Amino acid sequence: MNGKHLLYILLDGLGDRPSKSLGDKTPLEAAERPYMNELARKGRTGMVYTVGKGIAPESDVAVISMLGYDPLKTYTGRGPIEVFGSGMTMEDGDLAVRCNFATVDEKLNIVDRRCGRSLTTEEAEVLAEAINREVVLKSHPARFEFKSTVGHRAVLLIKSEEDKLSGNISNTDPAYQKMEGLGLALKEFGNRIIKCTPMDDSEEAKRAADLLEELTRKSHEVLRNHPINTKRLHSRRPPANAILSRDAGSQLPKFKSVREEHGMDFASMVEMPVERGIALLCGMDLVELPKPTGDIRVDYQRRAEMTSDLVETYGATYIHIKGPDEPAHDGDCEGKKEAIEIIDAHFFKNLKVDLANTVVAVTSDHSTPCSLRAHSDDPVPLMVAGCGIKGDGTEAFGESYCRRGSLGILLGQDVLRMILSL
Repeated sequence: MNGKHLLYILLDGLGDRPSKSLGDKTPLEAAERPYMNELARKGRTGMVYTVGKGIAPESDVAVISMLGYDPLKTYTGRGPIEVFGSGMTMEDGDLAVRCNFATVDEKLNIVDRRCGRSLTTEEAEVLAEAINREVVLKSHPARFEFKSTVGHRAVLLIKSEEDKLSGNISNTDPAYQKMEGLGLALKEFGNRIIKCTPMDDSEEAKRAADLLEELTRKSHEVLRNHPINTKRLHSRRPPANAILSRDAGSQLPKFKSVREEHGMDFASMVEMPVERGIALLCGMDLVELPKPTGDIRVDYQRRAEMTSDLVETYGATYIHIKGPDEPAHDGDCEGKKEAIEIIDAHFFKNLKVDLANTVVAVTSDHSTPCSLRAHSDDPVPLMVAGCGIKGDGTEAFGESYCRRGSLGILLGQDVLRMILSL
């Protein structure tokens, strides 16, 4: 970009559909967002199918695509990416799986896939320690490490002492399906933990499925009477008494570095292990988030200040903000609207970048419509401003405005190249 800088911001799950409760507007369009609107008016806009039309992607597949890579050629499963992003050491032939603590009833029906989002990271760490201490795998000679990450999220790494394992096994989480190697979010799904089965006839896949199925059953026995869950029940919070798993893989993806791919060094500041893993595997410099203060408004202001400094130092800076996605998964339109407003008022307001020398691009990894409480195949809004880019007359940043923007409709893996070409 000839000495220019790029700030690339993905707002997780930003895209949505109009809601009657918001006056037939999307949460983004109903939100007070003067600073994002100002950027949109200065630049050009469009819409993005982050992985492809008709595909409701999981976050990892979508981020890979939005960073300019073809997930069909590079993806090896979310499990390996999150294991790597959590600081664990994985070798080819190990089994890596993304997990959730969940709530099930006495008949093993799933009551809540995320324990009401009320499981603290500290509670999860204690529960993970119990699983590591008390579960012994006997179906095949193997050892494992189960690691909690953020809230209800966790990862599992199994190392066989017999022979290699294969990630070509089914999910136990009914909300997600593996299709042609990619993890896809389902619009409709059952409420039972699915038995893990091999998806081919190999001994490696059979061995992996046996081990994951055994761990799923034995971890439930450990968790259901754990003192933490007894306390949660007494305080009328859903217990974390089961493990759901998905997106297994048995090798790390091999990405071309972002410098080779885009000709620029990237810094990244991201929140979740999956984005950490992708950023590290792509050769980005990972910048740790400032320690949380307990006030998200203060935290966003600090991130904005750090981001402003990073933009001056690096050719490109990738920022991923989780905010809008979680209330959308809970079907909370007002909560999603408020999350967007807080990001605008405390992150975007405090960004100090020179638009004469910096392109700022704002978009999302996927849509999470509140009406679905899940990811969808809807395209996401995109705006690009700065470095002399002439505005296209867009009035505000929102889905209906961006559909009329001059950038048209793009595919995710083409977005960065398009931005750099501008």
